[in-house]
Amino acid sequence: MTDKDALLANHLSQFVSDHKKDFVERVLNERTRYVTIVLENIYQSQNASATLRTAECMGLQAVHIVENTAKYHLNIRVLKGADKWLEIHRYRTRGANNSETCFSKLKSEGYRIYVADPAEDGIAIDDVSIDEKIALVFGNELRGVSDYAVQHADAKVRIPMYGFTESLNVSVSVAISLNTILKKLRQSDVNFRLTEEEKNIIRLEWFKKIVRRSDLLEREFLRTIQ
Repeated sequence: MTDKDALLANHLSQFVSDHKKDFVERVLNERTRYVTIVLENIYQSQNASATLRTAECMGLQAVHIVENTAKYHLNIRVLKGADKWLEIHRYRTRGANNSETCFSKLKSEGYRIYVADPAEDGIAIDDVSIDEKIALVFGNELRGVSDYAVQHADAKVRIPMYGFTESLNVSVSVAISLNTILKKLRQSDVNFRLTEEEKNIIRLEWFKKIVRRSDLLEREFLRTIQ
C-alpha cells in the first residue's frame, strides 16, 4: 500500500461511522485467502449467487469463476450484495481452456486443488490437509466438474452422504465444505488470515464502497496532496 493510499484511507475513514469501522475490522480479522473456491461452468444464476453469498459469509476474500460452457449471471435477490465485498476472478476468454488458465494461476499462487466429486475414491472433506493453501472446485449442476479439472487437480474430495441421493446442491456443498475446513483452520496453528498489508489494501477498497460519492471525495483529496 502506498503512502498516498494510506492517507486516502485515513481521509475516507472520517466519513464512516465508528460502528461501521468496528464492523469492518471484525470482518477483516477473520478474512482469508488461504482457502478459495472455483465455480466451473455453473449455469443457474441462483446457484452461483448463493455460492458467492455463502463464501462471503464464511470469510473468503476471493472466488474464481470459470466460464467455458456457461456464463455467470448475477441474481441480486440471492446475492444480497455479497459480491460487493469479494474479489471475483472470472475466466471467460472465448476459444481458450479457461479451466487451465484458472488452475495455472492457482498453482502459481501455491494452492493445492481439490475437485468436488461424490466418487468413493475421493478424500472425505473431513480428511483434507490444511498444511497447504486450498482451492475447492465445484462443477456444473448436471455433469459435475470437467474432465480437465479431474485430470489436473491434486485430488478429489467428497462429502460423505448416507442417503439414496448421490449429490447435494452446489451452494450446500460449498457451505458444508467451507465450514469443515475453516473450523479445522481456526482450531489449528496455521496462519490462514490476511496479512496487515492485505487488510490495509482491502480496507481502503471497502471504504470506497461504503462512503457515498467516494470517487468525488477521492479526487478532491488527491488534489490537495499533490
